[in-house]
Amino acid sequence: MRLDLENNFNLLLTDIIVNCIKAKGGAITFADFMELALYHPQYGYYTTKAVDIGAQGDFFTSPHLGKDFGELLAVQFAQMWEIMGQPATFTLVEMGAGQGILAVDILKYLYKHYRKFFDCLQYIIVEVSPSLKQQQQQLLQGVADKVKWCSLEEIPTNSIIGCAFSNELVDAMPVNLFSLQDGQLGEIYITSEDNTFIEVVSTPSTPKIAQYFDLVGVNLAQLASNYRSEINLAALEWLSKVSQKLQQGYLLTIDYGYTAARYYNPMRSQGTLQCYYRHKYHNNPYINIGEQDITAHVDFTALERWGDRCGLQKVGFTQQGLFLMALGLGERIAAISTENANNLEQLLQRRETLHQLINPQGLGGFGVLVQNKGLLPNIPLKGLTA
Repeated sequence: MRLDLENNFNLLLTDIIVNCIKAKGGAITFADFMELALYHPQYGYYTTKAVDIGAQGDFFTSPHLGKDFGELLAVQFAQMWEIMGQPATFTLVEMGAGQGILAVDILKYLYKHYRKFFDCLQYIIVEVSPSLKQQQQQLLQGVADKVKWCSLEEIPTNSIIGCAFSNELVDAMPVNLFSLQDGQLGEIYITSEDNTFIEVVSTPSTPKIAQYFDLVGVNLAQLASNYRSEINLAALEWLSKVSQKLQQGYLLTIDYGYTAARYYNPMRSQGTLQCYYRHKYHNNPYINIGEQDITAHVDFTALERWGDRCGLQKVGFTQQGLFLMALGLGERIAAISTENANNLEQLLQRRETLHQLINPQGLGGFGVLVQNKGLLPNIPLKGLTA
């Protein structure tokens, strides 16, 4: 595949990637390409002000639809604290906090409705984007004594008693692309020539790629010829790190994705890789370099099984819509009809907003995986009782 680079908005980052390809002997993995495009310290999408999140931006997330999402998560966190025996210090670790909207909604709700829990709370944000970190710090000035920022590496091993969580984080981790041609497993690499990026297929860069399919129970022989897709080895590395930091408590992962059986379906022969640019999506990662988001769906089977190897027990897996309904979203929707109807348009808009959170074709279809460490896995959580 030859892809014209003439329309790239960030030629500096393009040059950096081309030079990296030359330095690596003429080819890099797609994971290396995606890492540079999204996280290069000067020009990457997530590390510059290019990232634009919200209704008018490249994409929006559940917190942008109002405070309900964060408030219902707060209800779940409060129950986790109770299950754990109300420890004197309970740490929430939000990994990839966007603009900080979710943190504000959670903290405000806990302060108002769960004051005893709030007083025990320490809130840590792990954020790799300097521009987003700046937005978070500005938004969270009023609760600066409750929140601190650090890298995942800076959190001491076996120190977290509480819950680590993320919302739409794993989908933005760099992925390796693989190819099946006449039953032969290969990896897709990126080379460059003149003003083009070129995809080439060669021997996998690591045995972990073949081992991944053993982990998730996928038989490559059952997939179609000329099949391509992606695997997220970075997510497994991230999961290992998080489990090491967690002494006792929960890991909550919310994202769009599938179980492995659905992910690596023979009918999904071109994978799930997609790009977001100005609230439109397409499947060409080689344009708008540094100016667009690049994502791939999450393989929740991989997170579950690798988590088990890391000492994380599965508590439950469900859809976001069911999760939020079990936490009380249904009651909130029902209450709209009893509210003051003087502004009917406003009430209808709020109802539509809440329905977006549970729409199975959209945000409501996101996966919610809960794992724990050092706790009995069969203690029911409110969000998993639907």
